[in-house]
Amino acid sequence: MDPEAQESMNFSKQLLKQISENNSVPRNIRRAANEAIAALENEGDSPAARAQNAIAILDEPNQDPNCPNYARTRIWRVLSYLEPIRDA
Repeated sequence: MDPEAQESMNFSKQLLKQISENNSVPRNIRRAANEAIAALENEGDSPAARAQNAIAILDEPNQDPNCPNYARTRIWRVLSYLEPIRDA
């Protein structure tokens, strides 16, 4: 895997972990963050597939009106790191 893609995935997992461990974030959004982390760690898929799966999972909480602004901002950062990942 491209080292830059690996770094983007690792940073994304860190941000998602912060969301999932914050008890002030609604449960459904924490659950989505954990699912996105699992998608990023799935070694059976290519890096681009893992990134796209995580993006798809995060789409719903990103649209959720109950999502706190700081969590939404982190989700946007994760999306901006994952979107450029492509298969070589």
